[in-house]
Amino acid sequence: MTLDSLLLSQDPELVRVIRPTLEKLSIDVEICHEARAGAGILITDKFDAVIVDCDDLNGGLAVLQGLRSTPSNKNSVAFAILNGKRTTTQEAFGMGANFVLQKPISLLNASRCFHAALNFMIKERRRYFRQPAKMLVKVAYEGKTLNATSTNISEGGIALMLREALPKGAAPHLKFSLPGTNIRMEVEAEVAWVDVKGRAGFRFHNVPKSSQEQLEQWLDKQMEQEFPGTKERLTAGESETSH
Repeated sequence: MTLDSLLLSQDPELVRVIRPTLEKLSIDVEICHEARAGAGILITDKFDAVIVDCDDLNGGLAVLQGLRSTPSNKNSVAFAILNGKRTTTQEAFGMGANFVLQKPISLLNASRCFHAALNFMIKERRRYFRQPAKMLVKVAYEGKTLNATSTNISEGGIALMLREALPKGAAPHLKFSLPGTNIRMEVEAEVAWVDVKGRAGFRFHNVPKSSQEQLEQWLDKQMEQEFPGTKERLTAGESETSH
């Protein structure tokens, strides 16, 4: 699996240290030298990690402050790079940073920091990972039962093709079996979105703990098949953090 990161900085020395550290961890890095352009990218594109040169990039601090309000990156792992003169570590954490690095940054410090953050990035990738899945789903609501076909599923919801629209505010009960398994799921749901082609997204609610664990384990297996090495990288990140 290749993770994606955005580095906002004009500092060539910082780029020289950060880029190879990320690439060694199979994290692609996009570099943006201007805060306003970076803010625009964060609105449209999803990143597993966002690294902001807060003190030495004009407008950088505002990008960090606004990150949690962006639909695509509100849960991304955020790194604040500080120069020790303007913003304090406590202030950076208060603005939403998950990790803070102080300049000058050595290769060793950068490596330790990003290794420590790796498991958070992978877990966040799994959280929004959507597995294509075609299966029969029974949608029960208000005494009626409809047959639908799924298009994809995540740990928090499912997308379906429906033959008829559900009434506004419907809170259906969904029944389905995960493809290739005998795992049967019965979950409460709410409509999250609909489109004109008959597709609808459902958000799961009150999923039994055992069912949630089975779903996450199944998704882990699918993710491992699509992104080989995920388990090994997650284990490596946890091992590094424990030292």
